[in-house]
Amino acid sequence: MSDFRRIHMVPIGGTAMVPLAALLSEEGHRVTGSDRALYPPMSTLLETLGIPVASGFAAEHVPADADTVIVGNAALRDNVEAAEAARRGLDVLSLPQAIRRHLLPGKTSVVITGTHGKTTTSALTAWLLHDSGRDPGFLVGGEMKNFGRGYRRGKGPHFVLEGDEYNAAFFDRGPKFLHYEPRRLFVGNIEFDHADLYPDLDAVVEAFRKVVRLVPREGVVVVNADDPRVEALAGETAATVVRVSLDHPDADFSARDVAFGEDGTGFTLLEAGLPTARLSSPLLGVHNVRNALGAIALVRGLGLSASEIERALPRFAGVRRRMDVRGEKHGILVVDDFAHHPTAVKGTLEAAHSRFPGRRVWALFEPRSNTAGRKMFEEEYAEAFGAADALVVAPVFHAERLGPDNQIDRDALVRRFAHGGARPAFAPATIDEIPEILRREARAGDVLLLMSSGAFGGLPERLLDEL
Repeated sequence: MSDFRRIHMVPIGGTAMVPLAALLSEEGHRVTGSDRALYPPMSTLLETLGIPVASGFAAEHVPADADTVIVGNAALRDNVEAAEAARRGLDVLSLPQAIRRHLLPGKTSVVITGTHGKTTTSALTAWLLHDSGRDPGFLVGGEMKNFGRGYRRGKGPHFVLEGDEYNAAFFDRGPKFLHYEPRRLFVGNIEFDHADLYPDLDAVVEAFRKVVRLVPREGVVVVNADDPRVEALAGETAATVVRVSLDHPDADFSARDVAFGEDGTGFTLLEAGLPTARLSSPLLGVHNVRNALGAIALVRGLGLSASEIERALPRFAGVRRRMDVRGEKHGILVVDDFAHHPTAVKGTLEAAHSRFPGRRVWALFEPRSNTAGRKMFEEEYAEAFGAADALVVAPVFHAERLGPDNQIDRDALVRRFAHGGARPAFAPATIDEIPEILRREARAGDVLLLMSSGAFGGLPERLLDEL
């Protein structure tokens, strides 16, 4: 009997669902899917792979010979295709359940978690292993520029996963990372996020406590010792604990003599307080030094030498939508980034000033996620935007869902930032107004830093067309 299966995915177009579909198809499974309207790059990737996608959702879209239906967390409880799969008694899996079943057997699972930075850190971990000849498998939540994709089967013994604390599916409400059987785990930071799922910070911490406890005694948990919430979890595991830190040079892995330049960051790697190598990283910002230390600690534990890391690190090309330069028009640079939590926004703005010294940096922010649009974060955003020279706050994406009393007050943010007109600041009624604002206000030498957890209404492309 063949091990290949007939797998249907609904909705198929998510940022993790499409890579999983690609890996399953490459393995030899017959894959189909359904979704609403899809756009590049997801639509083109599915077309290239020859994976048929039905438009919309209907019971008849589930193939008659389907064995398995994988349901993403974008599917609601009333999704007719999920209901049809249950009616037929098919094998119904959430995305992380499918990853565990199809990608992890026979592999050492290396899981990177944290409120911020997990995409960059997981991509860097995968790259260091790959460039040093270990041929890892990986599945990360962004396109790695070195590969033009964020996934790979790999023939080596390790599989690198970005571990998300968001829920898996309507029938699998726990965090995705609890399915990933971590043998090597990195916890980078813990802050309140996903306010639509977690009632408070304690609930978020509890989710991370659970994943730390999953690591077996023979495993390794790497913790960012500079984050007190993360450090407090070190006592929750029977595994070996490895600490990374910028504040404590005697930690297992640390850095000194950190120097930021336009092209990246240099630092001396310390292991147990002793200098090991002088490293050059293409990543900017203090947060990315900690991310790099997390990746280095993981791969050192998997056998990479300091000299292999020294060679591989500068060749890491980064991840799309992480300080991603999209183009320049009339001397105005358009940069796209995924930052949306206040801490990430602040770190990204600081990194932009390091990369583009002497240039005026505009923060163009879309409150798109369920967390970003909430009033509870208004003070934190006001502080984060302080690192910008000019500000545009787009409309709240989920305004109807949140209601007026729970929404961030964009006008108050703009007034506070502007300081009576000292700095340009705008809260347009629609995204469509933003190009006209920038045609009027931006000047040669400016950097337009777009920050959103979504497509931002296609604004990066529109600005390059319309400036």
